[in-house]
Order: sequence, then structure tokens, then C-alpha cells
Amino acid sequence: MKTLTELNFDNRFARLGDVFSTEVMPQPLDEPRLVVASEEAMALLDLDPAVAGDPLFAELFSGHKLWSTAEPRAMVYSGHQFGSYNPRLGDGRGLLLGEVVNDAGEHWDLHLKGAGKTPYSRMGDGRAVLRSSIREFLASEHLHALGIPSSRALCVTGSDTPVYRERQERGAMLLRLAPSHVRFGNFEFFYYTKQHDELKQLIDHVVECHFADCLEHPEPYHSFFHEVLERTAKMVARWQAYGFCHGVMNTDNMSILGITFDFGPYAFLDDFDAHFICNHSDDAGRYSYENQVPIAHWNLAALAQTLTPFVAVEQLRETMNLFLPIYEAAWLDLMRRRLGFQTAEEDDKELVQRLLQLMQSSAIDYTRFFRELGDSAPEQSLTRLREDFIDIKAFDDWTSSYRQRAGRESGDQSDRQTRMHAVNPKYILRNYLAQQVIEAAEAGDYGPVREVHAVLSHPFDEQPGMERYAERPPEWGKHLEISCSS
Repeated sequence: MKTLTELNFDNRFARLGDVFSTEVMPQPLDEPRLVVASEEAMALLDLDPAVAGDPLFAELFSGHKLWSTAEPRAMVYSGHQFGSYNPRLGDGRGLLLGEVVNDAGEHWDLHLKGAGKTPYSRMGDGRAVLRSSIREFLASEHLHALGIPSSRALCVTGSDTPVYRERQERGAMLLRLAPSHVRFGNFEFFYYTKQHDELKQLIDHVVECHFADCLEHPEPYHSFFHEVLERTAKMVARWQAYGFCHGVMNTDNMSILGITFDFGPYAFLDDFDAHFICNHSDDAGRYSYENQVPIAHWNLAALAQTLTPFVAVEQLRETMNLFLPIYEAAWLDLMRRRLGFQTAEEDDKELVQRLLQLMQSSAIDYTRFFRELGDSAPEQSLTRLREDFIDIKAFDDWTSSYRQRAGRESGDQSDRQTRMHAVNPKYILRNYLAQQVIEAAEAGDYGPVREVHAVLSHPFDEQPGMERYAERPPEWGKHLEISCSS
């Protein structure tokens, strides 16, 4: 284990030069204090968990102090926002402090959100508030625990620095980790400004650092795009299977690594609703739950366009055609396992779709249904779950099909429960839980956010004494309005 001063920096992205990012120093927060930290994320940097109690921990991760070998940079990029191209975005409130190499040889970006103004802040103040920082921290670590590819969150640091949004709030900073913070929008910026030499330099950097296997392919850039597409399809498949709604799938929020990135007005489904829109600002529903799959495909097409100087258009089109088959195979595989199936049968997709239609019409709690389905043998669990459905006849018809299908699987009920509970979380990050711990933290009580983080870090486990976090949300909790400014 390492101390805070023993981190080893190797700032590969900074070495690309000023065309790709701008040197900016973080602007410190007043009276920084640790709100919550993730020991699992700290372990990625080989940090001893005990260092979180050191005052230096909060000072480093709030911009008061800086490692001598860190090189803070604000990255430049552009992107399609709600379908319209914005030619110049960039890190408006974030800084890439540098890249730390752990003992396993892995590179991890240290990215500080809320670090103050940069040349890309436009009209913003470059700050983040406590509520948005807590929301991203909880989501990053919870998605990872669910097995959904995601950026990670090391800690949230609070302060007394005033920040003005719809009301006066307190400034905060989030330190997040990822192997890279390059996004689709980085490629778009250099493509649309016709800086094709720099675009090639960026592609080479990303491939060499993060897709080295593609270098063995006869056409490495084409292989690279295929890999990005496959990772993205599989990530979105897990979003859909677990009812996660990102909320702002702009191309500047799409990681080139195929990990969940830039959390804003996200939500997990409470009652199943394919039309659910989690972003209060998304009036047209562009980023609704049911649209996440076609939007991911659209975003990949935008990325493909940036590669046309180097990859034949026909090759890119052929690769684009692989998206839906890859997505569907990954989604159906996980949905089978959520239903307790170990094998694949031809009618499984229809069985899943029939269930989702029934859940939609009866507003069934998405997470609890699957967990309770595995609690006991199908006869018992389905009898109990039947009470929640409006169209009893249709549910009974589905039940008959499900029981026949389940009967063709091997193993006893104990095996079935173990399998199902391993993929069906008991605990999910519901918006009302996030809201409750945010309100407590804003009042100076960090105990609730730390407890919820601990519970959500083990979402599949039975946790005696924590059952209240698995309860159905109150009615008010299903209708919270979350906007991009959160």
C-alpha cells in the first residue's frame, strides 16, 4: 500500500501537447472536508484506506495542494448535444490532474470535477455542487458493483465555498478515475476543424494506450472502431437490462472506452416504463429509456464519421450493422440469467418481451420483481407476484410459459436462487435514496451517504439491518425532477 505522496505519475495525454488540452491549475475550495470515499477505488491506486483520514487527503483532492509530478490539463473537445453539433466544448469544470500508474502497471486518470474555470467554461463558473458530486460518486461505484462498465469515483470533498445555481449551494469536488477520459467528442473536434494530422495523432494515442491488440490487425483503425462499437453495445445492453437511464447521451458524454461516463440527470427505473425520461430538460424525450439503444447507434455513427479520412466508408457501414446483433445478444443473455435460465432457447426473447409489456401495463417495480422471482420456487414466487398485476389472465398465461421454460433447466431451487440472486440486485440506487442522503449531507451529516454507498457497493448481497434500502420507493420518490444542472 502507498501513502498519498507516493503516487507514480506518467502523464501520457499531457505529452500530446497544447493542441489537445490546456494547462490549468485547480482553484481551491474553502475549508475542504471529506464527505465520502471509496476504498475500492482507492485500491486501484494502491492507496492505504487509512489515508482518507489524513487532512492531506482532502487538501489534495480539493485543489489546495498538488503532487509535484501532476500536470493539470483541461481537455478540448466538441460534440453533438441533443442532436445538434456544438463546435467547442471541453472541460469546463473538470481537470485531468494526471495519470497514475499502479503497481500492476495500470494507468488511471485522476480527473477532478468542480475545479474552477477553464478556457472551456464558457459562461459557467467551473464549479460543482454537493448534490451533483454525491450523485456521480454513488452512481459510478454502484454501476461498477452491478457489473456495468463505468468510470470510478474516489471521493467527494465538500467545502464552505458558495456556488450559485437555482439557489445558493456549497461547492464540492469529485475525484473520478478512468483509464482514459477521451470521448467521442475529442475525435469530432479535430475532424470538424479539419485538423486531420492531429486527429491521427489522437487515434494513434488512444489505440496504443488502450487498444493495443488492434495494432496486430491489418487495419488497426478499423479494428479499433469495431472494438469501441462492441464495448458500447455491451455497455448499453447492461443499462437496459438493469433499468439504468443515463439522461444525457450527447457524444461528448460517450467514453471511447465504452464505459458509463459523465453522470448527470440519471435514474434507475422504479416502476418499469419504457417511455421513462429521467432528464427534466429533455422535453422531446430524445434520451428516454427506450431510446438509449438507437441513440447509442446514432452516436457511434457520429464517431464513424470522424474516422472516414482513415477507414473506408463501406467498412465502417458494415461494422455499424453489427451493433444491434451484438447489443441484442448481450441483453438477452443477461435477461435469461435474470430469469434463472442457464441455457438459450429460441422463444426466450418473446418470453422476456411479453413480461416487459405486462410490467409496463401494471407499473411493476422493475428491480424487486426479479429479486422476488428468485426468492422461492416458481410456484410460490409467481403466486405472490401475481397480486401486483392488473391483467391477471395475461400474467397467468405468461406464468404458464415461464414455468414450462424454467422446468427445462437443471438444478434445484437452492441452485436457482443462488444463480438469480447473483445477477438480480436487492439494492438499487433509487433517486429518492440519493435525494435523502444529499439533504443530510447539505445539513452537515455525512453518515447517510457513507452508509448508502456501503450498501450499494454490495447490491446482490443480503445485508441484515439494511432492508429499508430495498423497500419500494414512496410515491413522491418516483417523481423527482432531475436536470442537467444537478
